[in-house]
Amino acid sequence: MSKGKVSKGGAPSLDMTPMVDLAFLLVTFFMLTASFRMAEPVTVDPPASHADKALPDNTILVSIDGLGRPFFGVSNSEAKVATLMKMSGKYKVAFSEAQIKKFGGMSSFGVAIQDLPKYIDATEAERMKFQPQKGVPNDSLRDPQLSDWVRYAAQETNGIYIRERDKAKDAGKDFVGEKVRYAIKADATTKYISVKAVLKTFTDMKIYRFNLITSLEGGATKPAKAGKK
Repeated sequence: MSKGKVSKGGAPSLDMTPMVDLAFLLVTFFMLTASFRMAEPVTVDPPASHADKALPDNTILVSIDGLGRPFFGVSNSEAKVATLMKMSGKYKVAFSEAQIKKFGGMSSFGVAIQDLPKYIDATEAERMKFQPQKGVPNDSLRDPQLSDWVRYAAQETNGIYIRERDKAKDAGKDFVGEKVRYAIKADATTKYISVKAVLKTFTDMKIYRFNLITSLEGGATKPAKAGKK
């Protein structure tokens, strides 16, 4: 920083040019390096509770909106992409490299895998009005896509957990990761029959422990209440 200069009038002055330059450099750095989270495809306003337990990482989340449509999401982006590739192979739906990369940054979706390529290519504004956005198919007999997403995501998330655990062990470091966790987030206006259908999908897969997402009383939405055993 430049030294202060004394003007003819005797009052000291300070050259602020280097500080201003530094501020603009920092702003530019954060603008170029920041990553923006994509908007949720649907707004789910869960019921309130007093619980304040935070939802852990490596979570598979099924959200159910007020119309009863299930939306699927995985918090681990690496597991999310690997799950997409498994679903692509099973249902014979191809995805481009650009679509795969874009999918890794999406929070959740509520369409059949056959419509997913078009959904990924849509802008965020177009996704909010995307048709047909009927939710992830959840028919255990005719179209069990939701259970397939959950199953493959669990396999991939647990696989990442094991690899990271073994890597830390070989390096002699402590490991604090968690295995996959499951969660259900339903809108306060969702009919119970829609929630029951998702619960049945979980129990059919022998998933008996999961988190129920609520909002804290007072209006702040937060992952909450521990699951069911």
